[in-house]
Amino acid sequence: MTETAPQLAKFAAHSAQTRGRRHPEPAAAPRSEYQRDRDRIVHSTAFRRLEYKTQVFVNHEGDLFRTRLTHSLEVAQIGRTCARMLGLDEDLTETLALAHDLGHTPFGHVGQDVLNDCMKEHGGFEHNLQSLRVVDELEQKYAEFEGLNLTFEAREGILKHCSPRNAEKLGDVGLRFLEGRQPSLEAQITNLADEIAYNNHDVDDGLRSGLIGVEQLEQVEIFARHLATVRGLYPKLNDRRLIHETIRRMINALVVDLLEATRRNLASHRPLSLDEVRACPVLAAFSPEVLEQHRELKRFLFQNLYRHYKVMRMSAKAQRLLRDLFLAFSEEPRMMPPEYRARADHEPFRAVADYIAGMTDRYAIREHRRIFDIEELA
Repeated sequence: MTETAPQLAKFAAHSAQTRGRRHPEPAAAPRSEYQRDRDRIVHSTAFRRLEYKTQVFVNHEGDLFRTRLTHSLEVAQIGRTCARMLGLDEDLTETLALAHDLGHTPFGHVGQDVLNDCMKEHGGFEHNLQSLRVVDELEQKYAEFEGLNLTFEAREGILKHCSPRNAEKLGDVGLRFLEGRQPSLEAQITNLADEIAYNNHDVDDGLRSGLIGVEQLEQVEIFARHLATVRGLYPKLNDRRLIHETIRRMINALVVDLLEATRRNLASHRPLSLDEVRACPVLAAFSPEVLEQHRELKRFLFQNLYRHYKVMRMSAKAQRLLRDLFLAFSEEPRMMPPEYRARADHEPFRAVADYIAGMTDRYAIREHRRIFDIEELA
């Protein structure tokens, strides 16, 4: 007996009602349009590179820490669960989860900060915009168009935030930032699934690394409450299993609260279509109480993990390395591979930013050696 697809709510982003693609294509049957989008993401070069891009810890620091790839898979798992419970399109949600970090730089957020500073006189750099640039232009696979030619709904959902100045340049996909409208509920859910995955799995990696400890986290309400529950149920549980049981309960509690709060918002505003979702305030949300607990955890991670002196040392190295590369390639674009050299004839600094943003951690380290180590082979 085959499983039937769940019935979509009226306010979901129905694949048959997509606003279409920048370049018209024949129907994707037997796949839906959003399934085709997801498949194109999975087969993209940028997606494969996420395996070797930093989440918090640089790729070579350990085999068990999260990377941008494993993080994206975890976001997709949480997002699909929420989408199914709310009657949303799971395939669009999965597409957005898998694509949301495609434009992220090597070395995590420090890479974005460095490139934005280097590009401040040339339009700046923001990883959400870069993710859209990847799927619209930089992926080179198809004979008839640049990029992956995703649906409007996928492109819209990838772009979580955007300045009015940049929105004006993006045409239809930037219009909502100028009009104060919202993206699909699938995009809103993916955004919060990203936060749930990011914070809770950084707790796990932080504890595994030894940079933060359980005793410190017991001062954070959401962690302390679930840790106490696990200790009460399993008083003899060892450290790793104790941590896993605690974190999975934290994730579950956040997901349940997200679903309940979002359902309350839907009941209050009663949208009957995707267009009505766009006209509402943000509908996907945590309850005020859980939101504050979530923010407390974020503050803890910022102060104790992301600003830990060992993380800061690696961040400082990454900053110097990426600035060196940007300066070297800006002064001599002919040192870049041919596809970036050709683009540099028209947008020299943007071409350098594209090249560096596409690097993995280890590739950036190797490129630095090739450029600056006189004994290293080109």
